Amino acid sequence: MIKITLPDGTVLEKPSGITGMEIAQGISSGLAKQSIVVEVNGNLRDLSFPINKDSELKILKKDADIALEIIRHDCAHVMAEAVQELYPGTQVTIGPAIEHGFYYDFAFQKPFLAEDLDKIENKMLEIIDLGNSFKREVWDRNDAINYFNSKGETYKSEIINDLPNNEEITIYKQGEWLDLCRGPHLPTTKHIGKSFKLMKISGAYWRGDEKNEMLTRIYGTCWRTDKELKTYLN
Repeated sequence: MIKITLPDGTVLEKPSGITGMEIAQGISSGLAKQSIVVEVNGNLRDLSFPINKDSELKILKKDADIALEIIRHDCAHVMAEAVQELYPGTQVTIGPAIEHGFYYDFAFQKPFLAEDLDKIENKMLEIIDLGNSFKREVWDRNDAINYFNSKGETYKSEIINDLPNNEEITIYKQGEWLDLCRGPHLPTTKHIGKSFKLMKISGAYWRGDEKNEMLTRIYGTCWRTDKELKTYLN
């Protein structure tokens, strides 16, 4: 058994390997429904992350300060899946959350056009409606490099090659689609909601170096609610 200390000082004795979601469910079904991620000993983790030692635990909901950054990052993942489904042969490179939204850089034979954005948005809505879980996996470094190379994802294999040797290689899956990512992520794509909009397309050099290839960057904005989105757009 391990001891889980909650923010109010309550100490719970739980079996090793229990997840944040299981702890939330044990407290109340309402809390479990509202939970999006947990903070374990000061580190953000997925709700499905197994806890194997005595820990301090905070269960975070959508109103937490960090929540919007996670929602936006997940929205970037969904956009990348949508783009690759609509435009086979596209490589995904880097896609972080930023102030007010997110972006993702893509390598494709031809640049995307403004009229592509509505098409991508509609595909994103379909993916969100599927409600696929975000699932974390730890891969062997060489296996990951070989996998991405086999898929023609040379930018991803380059990123892995440049990571410190002692860094875990973590992969996140949503349905059949996957990406190299440290996480954490929301429980499912449905947790993102639909309060987002793709805003613009621009060029961006790979890793910000003008000596590198020019990529296509798609920017989006994403919020907790439609009201927040409407306020931002106005």
